[in-house]
Amino acid sequence: MFFKKQDTGADWLVVGLGNPGQQYDNTRHNVGFDAIDYLADRWGCSVTKAKFEGLYGQAVVDGKKVFLLKPQTYMNLSGRSIQALADFAVR
Repeated sequence: MFFKKQDTGADWLVVGLGNPGQQYDNTRHNVGFDAIDYLADRWGCSVTKAKFEGLYGQAVVDGKKVFLLKPQTYMNLSGRSIQALADFAVR
């Protein structure tokens, strides 16, 4: 899920959806988390800061400020986590 808003604190918010808990590791339920881990590795950042009901990290990609987020709520409640990050990062 990608969000873009002009003239903000962040240029991009990239959110990977999944479910918390070891029982979901390496399952189809967490492919969004896997995508975030891939991007974080590629962009040289970590997604380990706990805030916004999730784990997040920040990278600069082609001069653009990018926030990566893995909500730690169950998927049907991920909007709370996304909204919290958006309220912080998109000003």
